[in-house]
Amino acid sequence: MPVTSIFANYYQQFDADFTLDVPGEGYEGWQKTEIEIDTGRTAFVVMHAWDAGTRQEFPGWHRAVEYIPRAKKICRTVFPPLLSAIRSTRMPLFHVVGGGDYYKAYPGYKQAVELAGPLDNDVSKIDPDPSLEKLRQFRADHVFTGPENAPDVQRGFARLDFASEAKPVGHEGIAENGHQLAALCRNHEVNHLIYMGFAINWCLLLSPGGMHDMSRYGVLCSAIRQAVTAVENKETARQELAKEIGLWRVALAFGFVFDVEDVLEMLKAQKRLTGIF
Repeated sequence: MPVTSIFANYYQQFDADFTLDVPGEGYEGWQKTEIEIDTGRTAFVVMHAWDAGTRQEFPGWHRAVEYIPRAKKICRTVFPPLLSAIRSTRMPLFHVVGGGDYYKAYPGYKQAVELAGPLDNDVSKIDPDPSLEKLRQFRADHVFTGPENAPDVQRGFARLDFASEAKPVGHEGIAENGHQLAALCRNHEVNHLIYMGFAINWCLLLSPGGMHDMSRYGVLCSAIRQAVTAVENKETARQELAKEIGLWRVALAFGFVFDVEDVLEMLKAQKRLTGIF
């Protein structure tokens, strides 16, 4: 299998220094080194790269999900050269979807369904009761998304689609859960997924087909720093600290964090290695 070098960021979570007031400040922290990846066993994933419309169309959605403008900028500036470079190699590009049925007519989704077969480990949910429903309603009204924003979010999801820059091409695999994404991985003999999309500390970690889901299948899960953003809060939004914590969590629990320029260099090398011009 073709092995290619790439610079990768990792986080060294040792050693705590108990001579310091805060022992954790003794950790070595972020490091960068050149590693080797087997490009024959590696695929890229675009996850939840949605067309969220404009703020004029869905003001409530944008009020509740403040990262939408950052995601749009990434789709506009980072995705086109990155996805073009991936597609110029033989490395697979998968799409993880959700939130509607906008993807079900694509051949890549039909292939994933056929490869995966029926999901046989569905979890039966605990029955709700009026007190639980009341708590959920409180959270909807006071935590996210707020009663004044909910109608716009519902309207937005009713017409959900891929962002124009992230639409699948040809027979690129499309999965709506880990069961289907694992089937695509097995079909392509992939055991390392490099994610991009939205959001690094939310969907990419915990939604179906995200890193936690795929780690159960033994897949190494990495991310591209410049191709993701995060759900931020009032206290973190200015400095995008939630994104930094999300990337740290990826590096500590799942895989590596790559910079887009290093990915592009690796893809150029992959083209030379395989003789694709």
